[in-house]
Amino acid sequence: MNDKRRTMNGRRTSHFLPFSIQHFRRGGFIIILFLCLCVSVVETAVAQLETIDNSTPAAVSYIGHGQIEGHLALQYSPAGAFSPDNASLAVVVDGKVVLMDLRGGAHRALRPRVEGVSDLVIHSASFLAPHQLLILGNGVIRGKGKNPPRATPTLAFVWDSEKDVLAGKVSALGESGGSGLPRFFPMIGYIAIYKESAFDLWHPLTGKGGRINVASLTRQPNLYELSPDGHWLLLAQIEGGGEDPVIVDMRTGNFVDALRGHQGTTLSMAFSRDNQRVVTASEDGKVRVWSAGDWKLLSTLAGHNGTVAWAEFSPDGHWIVSGGYDKTVRVWSAADGSLMQTLTEASGPVRTVAFSPDGESIAASGEEMVWIWKASRH
Repeated sequence: MNDKRRTMNGRRTSHFLPFSIQHFRRGGFIIILFLCLCVSVVETAVAQLETIDNSTPAAVSYIGHGQIEGHLALQYSPAGAFSPDNASLAVVVDGKVVLMDLRGGAHRALRPRVEGVSDLVIHSASFLAPHQLLILGNGVIRGKGKNPPRATPTLAFVWDSEKDVLAGKVSALGESGGSGLPRFFPMIGYIAIYKESAFDLWHPLTGKGGRINVASLTRQPNLYELSPDGHWLLLAQIEGGGEDPVIVDMRTGNFVDALRGHQGTTLSMAFSRDNQRVVTASEDGKVRVWSAGDWKLLSTLAGHNGTVAWAEFSPDGHWIVSGGYDKTVRVWSAADGSLMQTLTEASGPVRTVAFSPDGESIAASGEEMVWIWKASRH
């Protein structure tokens, strides 16, 4: 199966390109046109990442902590669905966002809404700050008079999870041009969208942005990943291209290498927080770990029965979690690629999977169900 899966303005410092923002009203809400950007915004975000712990990890196993109807992000990492304090998980349930209390308390239901937009379908909810959620979705604007209703582009807005109200303006992603689905990168807090041999980036809290130009990229990549240090850009599922992901040096915009080894379409790519390794998952049923910079294959993780949809490193870099269409979530040693645990509670294909910020929880998402596991150390 070839799976082609699918705001508040802040101050801008002088080293960022100026925004070209136009405000206008459509159907009673404000749309901010998207955008102009530069690579340095990604580099700035890196300084905020914590130092990676390279000590020997303690033995750990994960125990089922429940499930809830709904879904997390299905187009990119759902890691942002965990609150910064690891206390809750934001799960999309129909037109609501349920904050699932991971410490045993009562769940809360939020009802995001946008003036002038009906039938809002929420794609994902990701924490940007302790009480601020980035909501991505789309809906319908009712036409005036004889004008027919029309679908919105992807809408992005910040929702105050404490007051259950809109916190800022609503942005229409790709309204001024762009193709492909917007992707949110929880590790650095930026949204990206592909547009004519370039990637436009935007931070919904600060309003900062930048553009990564790749002049030689003439066809749309349906999957891409940014390194936290702003050095590398990985591209996969390039329309009309080969199956191997390719690497772009973001300082020059040039292609420099490819990740060769998978025997099927690459479905996910993720960097470790220290920028030293990359993990990829493929429809060939394998997870592979690569060294960043020289792009050597370090290990191949075999065990899933069929397509592996997603794989990510734990925040401390000690573990890798993967999820597949075989309804399993697997935890591996990132050091030697050995299988540490197979989690079998999922009742359907797993589309995305991620660790909480402290690595103590794992969340996996299917199309209509989310499963959670908590660590037990011994």
